Amino acid sequence: MYQSPRMRRLRNDRAALERLRSESSVFRFSAQGDPPGQYHIVFQGKGLWRDRGKVKTIETHRLEIKLGASYPRTMPEIRWVTPIYHPNISEIGMVCLGGYGTHWVPSVQLDELCIMLWDMARYHNYDIRSPYNRDAALWVANQTAILFPTDPRPLRDLRAALGRIGPASTEGSDGSPGGAANGSAKSSTAASRTPVGRVRRFVERYGRVFGNTAGVGSRGPDADGPALPANSELHALVTAEFDSRSRDAGAGGEARRGEDVLILEPEPESPPPPPSPSPPPPQREGPRPASEDILFID
Repeated sequence: MYQSPRMRRLRNDRAALERLRSESSVFRFSAQGDPPGQYHIVFQGKGLWRDRGKVKTIETHRLEIKLGASYPRTMPEIRWVTPIYHPNISEIGMVCLGGYGTHWVPSVQLDELCIMLWDMARYHNYDIRSPYNRDAALWVANQTAILFPTDPRPLRDLRAALGRIGPASTEGSDGSPGGAANGSAKSSTAASRTPVGRVRRFVERYGRVFGNTAGVGSRGPDADGPALPANSELHALVTAEFDSRSRDAGAGGEARRGEDVLILEPEPESPPPPPSPSPPPPQREGPRPASEDILFID
């Protein structure tokens, strides 16, 4: 059956809000019509309102969204039902969508519009340069008692939470070594960038190749501790690495002995041989002594 572009858009908006509700602990809604042309939106989170000159916290926000006949070419009519104190929302609840990240274009769907409205309610998004409520704009510019945003949760907070704990839960939540290792992935990555981490990577990569190497330098095969290079900085790094591996092995069982770590150092370049002395220049013969006779042959 043929459906007009507006009817398809209304049905897509309803499906988008259904997905948003399943991904949020903040957002609830009810709809009127089939397909819906009017919505009642509820945000469960901290915002601000003004009561007898005092700014107070409000925990529940209710608003109405009406989709006109020219929607989505024109923006919906939005009105805040519960009281709210915000620079870009009037005292009677009319919302001003300006050019500070909340402007309306036909491609914006209702779930994205609700994200904009929630960011306004929790003071994550506001503009005091072109206010709809001047008193609220002056209060925001001068107050220092309340930190913004008033509520740290994004609208899709459940989806964000699942994204954070998903990789760790796949390894097991019963305290298995795999879960613990994955839980410390960030710290391991950061530690691998340190000098000791580089030594650790060398040991893990080449330990099997150079393990059980007896008689490195002046050490015996049963000596405790790592093979220590002559360089003082590498000496400290290998010592720290050996102590760390010994503690790890002591926590999981008795440390294995006899596996040494060989640190390869580049051999110092030998100085170039001194240049060989050049042969002395040939000496010119001097005048012959006068005692020698000269023989002329005809």
